[in-house]
Amino acid sequence: MAIELLMPALSPTMEEGTLAKWLVKEGDEISSGDVIAEIETDKATMEFEAVDEGVMGKILVAEGTEGVKVNAPIAVLLEEGEDASAAETVGASAPAPAAEAPKAEAAAPAPAATAAPAPAAPKVASGERIFASPLARRIAAQKGLDLSAIAGSGPKGRIVKADVENATVAPKAEAPKAAAPAAAPAAAAPAGPSADMIAKMYEGREYEEIKLDGMRKTIAARLTEAKQTIPHFYLRRDIQLDALMKFRAELNHQLTGKGVKLSVNDFIIKAVANALQEVPTANAVWAGDRVLQMKASDVAVAVAIEGGLFTPVLKDADMKSLSALSKEMKDLAHRARDRKLAPHEYQGGSFAISNLGMFGIDNFDAIVNPPHAGILAVGTGVKKPVIGEDGEIKVATVMSVTMSVDHRVIDGALGAELLKAIVENLENPVAMLA
Repeated sequence: MAIELLMPALSPTMEEGTLAKWLVKEGDEISSGDVIAEIETDKATMEFEAVDEGVMGKILVAEGTEGVKVNAPIAVLLEEGEDASAAETVGASAPAPAAEAPKAEAAAPAPAATAAPAPAAPKVASGERIFASPLARRIAAQKGLDLSAIAGSGPKGRIVKADVENATVAPKAEAPKAAAPAAAPAAAAPAGPSADMIAKMYEGREYEEIKLDGMRKTIAARLTEAKQTIPHFYLRRDIQLDALMKFRAELNHQLTGKGVKLSVNDFIIKAVANALQEVPTANAVWAGDRVLQMKASDVAVAVAIEGGLFTPVLKDADMKSLSALSKEMKDLAHRARDRKLAPHEYQGGSFAISNLGMFGIDNFDAIVNPPHAGILAVGTGVKKPVIGEDGEIKVATVMSVTMSVDHRVIDGALGAELLKAIVENLENPVAMLA
């Protein structure tokens, strides 16, 4: 029986994606675990591995097609002994948008066909999706098996053909009762001018219209939500960097043979990670109706890429050496710019850092990235006259930072305590590593 390959859900929040590239063609033999396509989510380009084996019978969605819904058929895999006609039979019921999208890029997608060749991806009562191959779902439906009672032996626990063939018939779990009608939504915030209205304002002026990709849409939605729902407040401090710059130069000289070059940002990451351990109440995230106080210091760092940004997370940063943090940060930043990060590498964390100092920015206010409790905006280091402890005026390298804080999680005094710890760590770098 021909097997439908469905658009995979490559992250917990993924609803649709772009089929960026096929790595196989019709007629190629496929083995379980082979990478057959590259899928673009709203954040990254990820590899799609085959679960079943067979021959690629028909590609239903051409590479470059955008807006392919999760669980939509994208290809047909033929099992041993089947010919191309089997692929035609299965592919005939594929949704129209996927097949027609490359031919009419500007056209609106047609409604999906009502018939579906394989049962929809099942879910347990809690709403969690059960991962099973299309063939396994089809066989389970024919045998009356409850997939939630079957342990998968495929990659990442996915249920495959052999699992359902070896399973015994058991009563299906009772479907959850329909939820009560949702309460009427609260009045929406006033909408701004429509796209057509704005375009009309610039009628007669030359411009280029740039279509929003998935990343840009996600950034727009999340940051709008952040500014509208998070009660921000801001704390500012100047930090003298001369001791850090001297210590960094000494370390880099000693690390020359190891190919490691520490940046000021590496010290900032370490200072924030240590400060979150020194002020543990501030190492927390907002979880809707509660606060989750974290044990480890997982620090996110904003990385600018073409068309947007990533915030890869350095987990357990307080436990790692400066050289380890430096290597990991360089690797994450490199793969972020190539959009090759996996979701678990940019999700999570309790606090973030955004550094624009390399662009000569003196100071700025960053937006808290939910569910984080705060973000440190870092400016450039500049030479300034300062008054020393002896009362004499001297020239020092001073860096300005602004900490944006979610007031639901961190109050003013607690935020001040956290920022004080960060400053002390950076102004006394040797003690920070003791």
